Amino acid sequence: MLLAGDVGGTNVRIAVFDNRRRLEPIREATFASRDYSSLEAILEAFVDSKTDIDSACFGVAGPVFDGRVTFTNLDWRIEERSLERVLGCRVRLLNDLQASAYGTLELDDDAFRVIQDGAPTRNGTIGVIAAGTGLGEAMLVWDGARYRALPSEGGHVGFAPRSALESDLLAHLQERYGAHVSYERVLSGHGLVDIYEFLRTRSGVAEPTWLTQRLGRADRGATIGAVGVEGSDDVCVEALDTFASIYGAEAGNLALKCFATGGVVVTGGIAPKILPILARGGFVSSFNDKGRFREFTERVPIKIALDSETALIGAAHCAREGID
Repeated sequence: MLLAGDVGGTNVRIAVFDNRRRLEPIREATFASRDYSSLEAILEAFVDSKTDIDSACFGVAGPVFDGRVTFTNLDWRIEERSLERVLGCRVRLLNDLQASAYGTLELDDDAFRVIQDGAPTRNGTIGVIAAGTGLGEAMLVWDGARYRALPSEGGHVGFAPRSALESDLLAHLQERYGAHVSYERVLSGHGLVDIYEFLRTRSGVAEPTWLTQRLGRADRGATIGAVGVEGSDDVCVEALDTFASIYGAEAGNLALKCFATGGVVVTGGIAPKILPILARGGFVSSFNDKGRFREFTERVPIKIALDSETALIGAAHCAREGID
């Protein structure tokens, strides 16, 4: 048996996989991260003492150094050795986007929505980008025998505005967060809320009562996204269009930085929920707005992963393959 986890700042998803079968969870559970003091506490609540775990891998939302990670968006520290003592087997920690990248290799074609066909090269490098609680970026590089996922913290590079509106947005966010505003400050659930609040003030149009009530009942980012997809509030629609445009621009930046001749995959929790917005053109237009390199980016395939368990499956892939 394999144990795999997708450990994020909001939720932790844990699952058991049978190593002899296709990588589909045979038992899984989701835990609210902030309800527990550590990953070890969650594992003790989940793992059945009768289940013999042979190998485990966890995709974690933060940079992994020497088998350890301190979370970016959660007050946790995780170490492979500590987890090995709890589970009694070899444990591997991966950056969550490394796990997502490996997960995309296991998905069937119908688990993706292609929004730019492109013209991929065989075994070309693949960029992977994911907006959710934060913004993650990784790349899949062919080593001559198989793809290996390389981590990055590209989501924390400085946000580069491309229009007067985006420049005003940057100034607004600098007032709130300081001089350095990363792409993660924009391309995340919290970032979508900030974009909406900026545009609401800029519009001069009062927030309708029904929307205020709806925003008060549920996660604000998810609600803004849902209302924007519905098209029932103009500012929410503009916020999603702005989000999609910036998302496409940074995905195009990633394609250039890793020379993604094999394509770019958009994964993470937000993309499937706003798929109609991403697919209607603004994302791809910004992706290809690269001046002299437009011809290159137009040849890069873009597809959106629709499976919410991509990172979990990727962690299981790593546990099975014993990837170091």
